[in-house]
Amino acid sequence: MPYTEAANSSDNKEYKRMTESPVFGLVLRLSIPTTFSMLITSIYNLADTYFVSSLGNAATSAVGVVFSIQSIIQAVGYGFGMGSQSLISRRLGERNKEEADLFATSGFVASVLAGAMLMLLGLIDIPFIMNLFGATDTALPLACDYGFWILLGAPVFCSSFVLNNILRAEGKASLSMIGLCSGGILNIGLDTLFIFGFKMGVAGAAVATMLSQIVSFLILLSFFLAKRSIVEINIFRTSRHIKDYVNIFRVGLPTVFRQSLGSIATTLLNRAVRPYGDTAMSAVSISNKIYMLLRSMLIGVGQGFQPVAGYNYGAKLYDRVRKAFNSAILLGTLYGVTVGVLLFAFAGNVIGIFRPGDTDVIEIGGRMLRYLSLSLPVLGYSTFVNQLYQSLGFVAPATFLASCRQGIFFIPLILILPRFIELTGIEITQTVADLLTFVISIPFHILMMKRHIPQNRSNA
Repeated sequence: MPYTEAANSSDNKEYKRMTESPVFGLVLRLSIPTTFSMLITSIYNLADTYFVSSLGNAATSAVGVVFSIQSIIQAVGYGFGMGSQSLISRRLGERNKEEADLFATSGFVASVLAGAMLMLLGLIDIPFIMNLFGATDTALPLACDYGFWILLGAPVFCSSFVLNNILRAEGKASLSMIGLCSGGILNIGLDTLFIFGFKMGVAGAAVATMLSQIVSFLILLSFFLAKRSIVEINIFRTSRHIKDYVNIFRVGLPTVFRQSLGSIATTLLNRAVRPYGDTAMSAVSISNKIYMLLRSMLIGVGQGFQPVAGYNYGAKLYDRVRKAFNSAILLGTLYGVTVGVLLFAFAGNVIGIFRPGDTDVIEIGGRMLRYLSLSLPVLGYSTFVNQLYQSLGFVAPATFLASCRQGIFFIPLILILPRFIELTGIEITQTVADLLTFVISIPFHILMMKRHIPQNRSNA
């Protein structure tokens, strides 16, 4: 039911902020907490890699293998989360709170059930799954120890992503940041406690991650229970119509593809590098995690502009949608150029933080990071074009674009290049795939602006 004159004043204040505040400043304010949140989310994995790396290359390799499984869990969680976020932000822009509440509750319930299903499927035969995802013989038992606890926490992981995205959808990115950062900081402390204090080794890192995610979940949930959010999660508002769940999942499908293909890409990467041993596996795993962290900050900028775009598209304020996208491009390009230059210059030093004194790992990982730094300046553009399509509900092109980077381009490249240029082919695959994704995003950007976001119709 649409809002009435008696609608909650705080809801109206938020609507006014999202549709009337200067766009660049609004995107910047929302991007700072979302970027920080994405950074902390990446630190969950990177902290494990850092502490586990002291246990040897086989342990580091094991964490890299389980990362593929974490990507699948994230794919499901982000799929329901991004689907809910897009629908909620547009419904709030249309001033239709009842449907926003319905999509929030239904997305949350669906994510818990989906996470439970992933947990049960994964725990049936963990050794088989770890071998499937590319574990070497020496890393297999460690990967099983680590993967058990990650799979056990799947329902919490998935539902946390949804709560996080619901808060972002309504412009409450700072609350989202508090929940994620609390868990991230705790994770670092618990890593040292469980790995070294309780001498649990690799399994201790996974337990630390699971407990930290539970804390984040409880903090995020408390914001809804304390009525600090605009939309409400109420079990009695869970939809009984399959079409609503299909709609949520359909809009979140690009994220599911992006994350799932990321898991497949990591698995193929692990399999391609496995013949070169645990040293190369360790180097590639560390490089991949660092690049993921750097890219996650760009995704954070995009998640800052997405609710602005969704709100204003729902309100038919098309000029503001254009300005939000352009603001994200400016911020993302400045970030990509700056970090790309620094990464190229200090790649070896960065790898050395994780494996000090291991010259082979530093050489292989440093070389891979330098290749990856070449695509950072354009990575934001292709990411934001994809996010723009998704935030406005254009599922088919968004899914295609989401499939390019680690699917349509990456998969053939990782299967072909190593056959001709061996380890170098593995090291350059992601860079080539990112550059090709940038090129294919250009016509999609032009088409979106011409067909769907007309100029001079701010009050249409």
